[in-house]
Amino acid sequence: MRIASVFAVGGLVLSAAACGEAPEDDNKAGSGDSKKYSACMVTDVGGIDDKSFNTSAWKGLEEAKKANANIDIKYTASKAEADYEVNLTQYVNQKCDFILAVGGLMGDATSKIAKANPNQQFGIVDAKVAETNVYPMQFDTAQAGFLAGYLAAGMSKSGTVGTYGGLPIPPVTIFMDGYADGVAHYNKTKSKAVKVVGWDKATQKGSFTNDFVKQDEGKKISDALVAQGADIVMPVAGGAGLGTTGAAKASGGKYNTIWVDVDGCESTQDCSAIITTVEKNIPDAVKEAVVKAASGEKLSPTPGYLGNLSNNGVGLAPFHEFDSKVPAELKAEIDKLKADIAAGTVPVTSAAQPK
Repeated sequence: MRIASVFAVGGLVLSAAACGEAPEDDNKAGSGDSKKYSACMVTDVGGIDDKSFNTSAWKGLEEAKKANANIDIKYTASKAEADYEVNLTQYVNQKCDFILAVGGLMGDATSKIAKANPNQQFGIVDAKVAETNVYPMQFDTAQAGFLAGYLAAGMSKSGTVGTYGGLPIPPVTIFMDGYADGVAHYNKTKSKAVKVVGWDKATQKGSFTNDFVKQDEGKKISDALVAQGADIVMPVAGGAGLGTTGAAKASGGKYNTIWVDVDGCESTQDCSAIITTVEKNIPDAVKEAVVKAASGEKLSPTPGYLGNLSNNGVGLAPFHEFDSKVPAELKAEIDKLKADIAAGTVPVTSAAQPK
């Protein structure tokens, strides 16, 4: 997935970080021991507490440190796209052993800095770049999104479900493609006509907040989808999606949600409105890469890491408070569908799938 750097999130590119001054580390867990293997993470603009992929990546570093006490971890949070190169360069200058870039929006910046520093080991979540010193960690979330779409269609009482994204970029639209196809598969299997609002896979057009932070933007879009009849909404917008889960919780059951990336019942306060989560197993992917690198193992950029249903790199989280509300028959159908997708008997396709 090659993400053009033209995407500026939330109009924040004019922040002070654009002046080129390297910000101080936001976390220095165990830093200061030069004998340690240092793993240094740069978040995208969603920040470390996005309840989504940045949070997940940091958890992976924490787990790596637990597995090997000789690993030293720290992170810097980017506040604007202009921060990416600055923050990555900061860690090159600090001679970090492993530098992790989080998010597809960081692809161009990571490629540039990695090319300029060919002996430096990098890793990146949700992207793959040309440089061989960058270890890619990618996820075929279309597969798990397909399960979520089938589930949403089966749970909807209104016959309309919705989804929206943060930006129209592959790490986002891949969820939405899978979701739309899962609904279509349900309709074909059950001879139903559940409608999807907020995304059209055929045209690749839909609703976007153009931001991964502003919860009011997320709420605004989901309000519009609910007004069109949606009683289940899947935001793929990082922290902006909290505007949707919060409003769904406040609605008292008028509509509910499906979260993405990291189990929403573990990462948010809105579990009562979250049916399940389309999870990316970012923590395990990051942990494995860093632990291997710290042990001296060479990380091969080809094929890198690709998470899918067959290796549990993606999947659906537990139903938590909805467990008793999801019919046993629907649960069984989803289990069967998961096995069929993993086996390749039910194909799942998206233009945004990792190549």
